[in-house]
Amino acid sequence: MDETYYTIGMAGHIDHGKTTLTKALTNVDTDRLKEEKERSISIEAGYAPLHTEDGTHVSIVDVPGHERFIRQMIAGVAGIDLVVLVVAADEGVMPQTKEHLEILQFLGIKRCLVAVTKIDRVDEELQEFVGSDIKEALSGTIFSEAEMVFVDSVSGKGVEELRSAIFSALKQVEFRDRFGSFRLPIDQVFTVQGQGTIVRGTIYEGVIRQGSSLTVLPAGKKVRARNIQVHHENVQEARAGQRTAVNITGADREQINRGDVLVASNHFLVSKTIDVAVRLVDDMEHPIKQRAPIKLHIGTSEVMGKIVFFDRNEAQTAQDEILCQLRLEEEVVVRRGDRFIIRRPTPVETIGGGWVIDPKGEKYRFGTETTNMLEQKKVGTPEDLIAAALNEHTLLNEQQIIQNTSLDNAVVMAALNSGIQSKRFIPAGKKFVLTSTFEKGKKTIEEFVVNYQLQHPMRPGVNKAELRQSFLDTFPRPFIDFVITEMLEQGIVKQQEQYLSTADFRQHLPPRWKARLEEIIDQLKEDGLQVRKWEEYFVGTPLPEAIAGELKSFLLQTGQAYALTDDMIIDQQVFLEAVKKLRKMTNETFGLQDVKGAWDVSRKYMIPLLELLDQWGWTTREEGNRRWLHSENG
Repeated sequence: MDETYYTIGMAGHIDHGKTTLTKALTNVDTDRLKEEKERSISIEAGYAPLHTEDGTHVSIVDVPGHERFIRQMIAGVAGIDLVVLVVAADEGVMPQTKEHLEILQFLGIKRCLVAVTKIDRVDEELQEFVGSDIKEALSGTIFSEAEMVFVDSVSGKGVEELRSAIFSALKQVEFRDRFGSFRLPIDQVFTVQGQGTIVRGTIYEGVIRQGSSLTVLPAGKKVRARNIQVHHENVQEARAGQRTAVNITGADREQINRGDVLVASNHFLVSKTIDVAVRLVDDMEHPIKQRAPIKLHIGTSEVMGKIVFFDRNEAQTAQDEILCQLRLEEEVVVRRGDRFIIRRPTPVETIGGGWVIDPKGEKYRFGTETTNMLEQKKVGTPEDLIAAALNEHTLLNEQQIIQNTSLDNAVVMAALNSGIQSKRFIPAGKKFVLTSTFEKGKKTIEEFVVNYQLQHPMRPGVNKAELRQSFLDTFPRPFIDFVITEMLEQGIVKQQEQYLSTADFRQHLPPRWKARLEEIIDQLKEDGLQVRKWEEYFVGTPLPEAIAGELKSFLLQTGQAYALTDDMIIDQQVFLEAVKKLRKMTNETFGLQDVKGAWDVSRKYMIPLLELLDQWGWTTREEGNRRWLHSENG
């Protein structure tokens, strides 16, 4: 069975014991910064592995509790599967506790445990009072039924009960999709001497492997994963849900920022205008006016922008979602369904949160026409929901589509048929793919093949297995094979043995070295039957070392030369002329002396040349001599 990976978060008011509780559970002190040690508060989110008996991999995120560090808190809980809300028994629910609760709900965190800490400081009566206070604070939220565990992190009382409650709750969590396109929002960037640039974050979806080709968005910087670590241990791959550090090559520390996203495909949109569904907090002090400045927190990004309403000029409280738009000052990486928080820059407060309806919004007019359009986008037709699922997973069969959309079987079949007729979807065997994804994959593969041909014009094309391997971090293998098959049928590419090339491609000498290589080919012809070792033809030339092997393979594959030995080849025309001469000067059966008389070469060349004759089926050995198998050669 596949291993599962989860990330859980410790949230709550400052000094309520999150860090101490994390250490009690994991034996890891997550306060790593000097300032944190001195001030006894968490500034940056800390991470620790929680070991389980059944092999489930869990990371605990200890997020900051102080109001001034709310930005780090939001980045820390983005991507967690379960939250442990920490409330100190000697203080109870505090303002920061309530704000964290709001943020957790806006970010779509569905499962929560409550850890009441520092119980050794209060008597049982006060513990009961705090428990009632917490239940009241949770009433009306999605966490109203959250299990409550009373602990003391110093003495260890209740810690094992909390650990068991965590494992039990995680069994109810649907773990993240490791088959989706890899995405890791970056929350830490630093350098290690001798290693280079390190980025760290929690993998939202997909898999990263050592050596993977990646892109840093929104800048589009191409990098490669040199090394991967999960909780300080080197691994070959990391999956969705894991807290991961990636040592990358191709970018300096200064070229990457917190909030950037590491991806392995071009499935992700970069946008400055996003259509959203927003819910506001219940007790906002000041109304939000049309085009008011806001600070958006999405993934690990923090971006300034403004909120644009289409059905009102201001908002203060709203029971329902407000369909509106965020216009940002910087690009962010988003997908439909991504959760976010918005805050007011001044006075600083959390305004609300919501989810992305359309990552690539446009400018719309104020009025009901726009709100109706956004409502339709929000709900989505069955085709839209199927398209969203296919966009995320690339290839799905009918059953998988039903699972991912929660649509009825008959509705799915009707929507698929409609989408195929409108050319929105393409059948791929028993699965389906978006036409746009197929076209993107076709274009990407064709560009790869063309670039390969430009770099290696003397080769017959790119090895199919090599091409497939190059895209495994971007597309699933069945999709790659489907696209290649379709491209072959459409005549976009052709296949020669295991090699793929564009339909009009012919192996040829690289223009840059053409004159020099033609000189070598001429020298090979001039040497006739007594050729030199192949590498000797390149001595004293400015040609790159690798090109000797390339030219040799090119001449053999195109039939311009034959292999005489491992390190010698002979020109085709020279050899054919020699065969004609030998045929004319010998009888049906002939010996070595006959060959020497015709070719005037030493045994060094004579034996390989005769073996080449046998290899091509012109002659056969017979009692120490050779016999011609054809009345005419060639």
